[in-house]
Amino acid sequence: MTVYTPAEAVEETGFSLDTLRYYEKIGLLERVTRNASGQRRFTQDDIGWLGMLRCLRDTGMPIATMLRFAELVRAGDHTIPDRIKLLEEHDRQVQAQIANLAERQRYIHNKISYYRSVM
Repeated sequence: MTVYTPAEAVEETGFSLDTLRYYEKIGLLERVTRNASGQRRFTQDDIGWLGMLRCLRDTGMPIATMLRFAELVRAGDHTIPDRIKLLEEHDRQVQAQIANLAERQRYIHNKISYYRSVM
């Protein structure tokens, strides 16, 4: 079984060590195993879960919603319909963000075109 030191987990996930500790403290990350000297050791499952959290965080999901998702996952397969609903709602929000950014980008392109035309 592959295990990761905290530094390696930081490298793999892009989260800071403080964020990893915080996520463990609030329950987003289940209790991380420790070696004989008490140092955290992250499993491949931990890294995979952190990858999911990274995706959700990077797409703007609030921590409270991430916590709800984590609760649903830990509750078992009978919560899959609720997980789908939560992720579909988040997907709609992400799509709205993308549309908003595309609109803003068009505005920027128009402004660039204007400035080029007056040079």
